[in-house]
Amino acid sequence: MPRIVETIVTTFNSAGEAHIAPLGLINDGAHWIIAPFRPSTTLENLRANPVAAASHTDDVRVFAGAVTGRKIWPLAPTRSIKGERLADCVSHWELTVDKIVEDEQRPRFYCSIVDEVMHKAWQGFNRAQAAVIELAVLTTRLNMLPPEKVESELKYLEIAISKTAGPREEEAWEWLMEKISAWRQARFDQTTS
Repeated sequence: MPRIVETIVTTFNSAGEAHIAPLGLINDGAHWIIAPFRPSTTLENLRANPVAAASHTDDVRVFAGAVTGRKIWPLAPTRSIKGERLADCVSHWELTVDKIVEDEQRPRFYCSIVDEVMHKAWQGFNRAQAAVIELAVLTTRLNMLPPEKVESELKYLEIAISKTAGPREEEAWEWLMEKISAWRQARFDQTTS
């Protein structure tokens, strides 16, 4: 199994406008692979402008926000590519696309790191932060997984939130639970109509 690092990826359209998305970058030895699903803005941006910034943040609200429609976060200029990265991040990588391997569902963009910058010391994630990231990933797959799997994962993740969450994690959790509640309601409406 390859190593996957959860990041906030910033890509840029042909006009240079930034788009952020939470993505797990896949390590492939000499490359980091960005594999966005079709269709997606990230995919279109990488085709139009084959560079990206991968921000490593300790603010899990960015992950939760990106999957719940809260995509406006302060950005700062990158050093070696023409683009932007999260302003408040622990570190970031600046990436250029070396090759593309096409796929019907998830094309793979093989990227090299052309610059790597540390902004502050990494304090590590507590269990609640890890739970928020896991729930953010889970909410992107609500219609792909059996409902029982979603509910059992949610129960387990709630334990970490109840024991170790601070204000940021609680806010991020609340945003994600709004999305889960809407999914539950849609399922209920489907079964009763």
